[in-house]
Amino acid sequence: MPQVATAASFRDFCGTVGARIGIIRRKYKVAPGIYAVGTPGSESPVLVTANYKLSFDALRLQLCGVDAWLLVLDTRGINVWCAAGKGTLSTEEVIRSVEHSRLALVVSHRELVLPQLAATGVTAQDVKRGCGFQVFFGPIRAADIPTYLQQGNQCNETMREVTFTLPERAVLIPVELFLLAKPLLITLALMFVLSGIGPSLFSLNAALHRGLTLLTATLLGIFGGAVLTPLLLPWLPCRQFWIKGVLAGLAAAVISWLLPAARYSLPEQLALFLWMITLSSYLAMNFTGSTPFTSPSGVEYEMRRGIPVQIAATCLTIVLWVGSPFF
Repeated sequence: MPQVATAASFRDFCGTVGARIGIIRRKYKVAPGIYAVGTPGSESPVLVTANYKLSFDALRLQLCGVDAWLLVLDTRGINVWCAAGKGTLSTEEVIRSVEHSRLALVVSHRELVLPQLAATGVTAQDVKRGCGFQVFFGPIRAADIPTYLQQGNQCNETMREVTFTLPERAVLIPVELFLLAKPLLITLALMFVLSGIGPSLFSLNAALHRGLTLLTATLLGIFGGAVLTPLLLPWLPCRQFWIKGVLAGLAAAVISWLLPAARYSLPEQLALFLWMITLSSYLAMNFTGSTPFTSPSGVEYEMRRGIPVQIAATCLTIVLWVGSPFF
């Protein structure tokens, strides 16, 4: 069996950075199968995880001094929580992996320890019927696994609680900013065109001058939705993220008063203000899938209400910005 270390290497560090900022996020995975941690034997526990490398590392790096088998499922490189929701970490995949890896020949017991966040995709009774292994849902955090094993596969209340602390929220920001790079380039081209439209049909000087101002407002909107929203999440009122984004956008818009607003007409100022709030609101909704604050039905409920408002606000922004030189 492949032996895995319980300490991170420099390559692991570089890979983690690349995945966190989104460069290799979709390709950062390990081969499914059985791995050995320490010197496991036939009585050693079997810990199940996803083949997303960050999920795999989050588990193995907490197992210093523990002898265990890691059963890595083929979740298509998706983390545990998302894979359980998408159906790639499922009852069928657990059964298939147990049978394909011939786990019954490796261990004498018939027990699997799955992450608690996998519970939405796995039915313990069906796994038992399908491959003969009993499923135990372990703690939320991999750091609690050694204690959980020492306690005889027993979780206390703290181990079952989902947290979403400031560091856990802040780590989501880099990948959100990276994913905006390509859309931002397209938006830049569109802003240049819209900013140059005027009584003389198109002015290159106006495109550069007004386009730079619109770019600044765009960056402030991104700051509100992709940075301020996750950082201030517990303190922003209302459960719906698109409204939280509006409030964060208002904070970013206040910063915009430092811009030379006096040189712009009232329609232009209103367009900039509305654009920052709308963009912040839209980007804030990206965090609905990264937080325990929401549910799948809650996300659908929120999108049906938030997106029409955002579309209407964007259309009004374009009308105000393009039409202002004609006033």
